[in-house]
Amino acid sequence: MVKANQKYSIAAFILILIYSFAVTGTPYRLGDGGADSDTLRLFLIGNSFSQNATRYLPQLAAEGGHPLKIGRAELGGCSLQRHWEIAEAAEKNPDDPKGKAYGGKSLRELLSAGTWDVITIQQNSMNSGDVTTYMPYARKLYDLVKSIQPNARVVMQQTWAYRTDAKKFTQTANNQFATNAQEMWKKSRAAYHSIAKELGIRLLPVGDAFWKINSAPQWAYQPDTRFNFEDPKYPVLPTQLYSLHVGYRYDNSQKLAFDGNHANEAGCFLGGLVWYAVLFQESPVKLKFKPENVEDDFAKQLRKVAREVTKGM
Repeated sequence: MVKANQKYSIAAFILILIYSFAVTGTPYRLGDGGADSDTLRLFLIGNSFSQNATRYLPQLAAEGGHPLKIGRAELGGCSLQRHWEIAEAAEKNPDDPKGKAYGGKSLRELLSAGTWDVITIQQNSMNSGDVTTYMPYARKLYDLVKSIQPNARVVMQQTWAYRTDAKKFTQTANNQFATNAQEMWKKSRAAYHSIAKELGIRLLPVGDAFWKINSAPQWAYQPDTRFNFEDPKYPVLPTQLYSLHVGYRYDNSQKLAFDGNHANEAGCFLGGLVWYAVLFQESPVKLKFKPENVEDDFAKQLRKVAREVTKGM
């Protein structure tokens, strides 16, 4: 039998624990792997932009002491609508080849292969600025995910705007497009926040981190106005200091090519820092890893920005 003074001691201990939690603000760890594992089991439903953002996440997680397992259902340029249509085909007929677009497997098959702690979704970049393209597909995917993995936390990546010198920007309405990178960021940001609120899920604010760099006078990429784009000479490239996007490069035929959409090493690094901060509820500022081609001063700024856009999340 528990004595009275023992009862009081137990009650006092519980109160101390509650008070300690309230005072210290122990963070809610989005990436907790559960009682039976320290590993974060992360599954991505996305496209090349989710591949970009997680390119360096394994290295960052390893440095931070966080075991990580990543599963993927990614198709280049794939929208929420297309992901849902693929899933729907498999739900109606598991043998339908249209539903097995992910390396010969369906989304249900991939999600059912083990337990996943965090599952991410996102819109494709060309539709990211048009909120009407998100629904009902985001809701349908969310419901399917939760029916298969009821304990998983669904998170949405806020994708980034194209480089300021891109030739075209996101759709903002039917057959209407953003006129510049800033409008793309604003429109896509508003759409992501609207859908995340409707679904009651968190965002990975990679798009905000990109724009914070792209709008900072000291760090923003500036087009090279002195380069001769009419008659480029291989292998000389225009200056692309502080670019977060692939930008100009020479293709296999030694012709000047341009990609103002996808992230380069610096952009992939920034995306990984944001994901790290949100998933593990830790500041990425302390991390030392960086891609070899990212200069030390720029890497330091990217860590700082990743911390700023995720602080308080």
